[in-house]
Amino acid sequence: MTDAATGGAHRLVLIVEDEESIAAPLSEALRLEGFHTVVAPTAGEGMRRVRDDPPDLVLLDVMLPDGDGREVLRELRRTSSLPVMMLTARSQQVDKVVGLELGADDYVVKPFEMGELVARMRAVLRRSSPHAPTGEPEMLRLRDLEMNVATRQVTVGGRPVELTLKEFEVLRILLERPGEVVRRGQLMDEVWDPHWFGSDRTLDVHVSSLRHKLRDDPASPRYIATVRGVGFRTLLPESAGA
Repeated sequence: MTDAATGGAHRLVLIVEDEESIAAPLSEALRLEGFHTVVAPTAGEGMRRVRDDPPDLVLLDVMLPDGDGREVLRELRRTSSLPVMMLTARSQQVDKVVGLELGADDYVVKPFEMGELVARMRAVLRRSSPHAPTGEPEMLRLRDLEMNVATRQVTVGGRPVELTLKEFEVLRILLERPGEVVRRGQLMDEVWDPHWFGSDRTLDVHVSSLRHKLRDDPASPRYIATVRGVGFRTLLPESAGA
């Protein structure tokens, strides 16, 4: 079966999990689904493996013997936008929101059903995969802001801007609909998951971070405007600061 068919073939998954009773069967189950897997039992080992052989996806436990998985995620997000799914025994909504606000692409509570986990992994991988090339690279532009959709590179005035996966997707959706108001619920459905029931505060945090990285002052925006109570839109040149 092809990668497109399985959503797993030739994909390397790093499992950062210290409990062997979870890591071993999880690794074996993912191999049966067509994934390649590597297990790291500590935060330090996980970071080393990310540096030495970057995976396609990280399954990251929150509680690790040498640190908090959320701190590992925070460190990863300083240099990488690779997809990360948090694994935790905690079920409190606040823990999920914190993880997502730090840049996690999904948050799975133990114990989880294997079929659901694999489906969510594949959804995250689909969202993180560059669009298939179609000759000329697809470029989206707004003034001096440029996005190469295929390579997932963003620049402002020639300055590279490092975005997380979800920040990139929010910006891509807005740039693809210049001047159009994109509703909050629509962004949540397209960037996260229609079945995710988290707080929409997560969207606000990502937009705020995106604006900061673009150096876009919300009080006098050049790129992204808030339509209060509705959603967001890109500002066309003639409407700048409106």
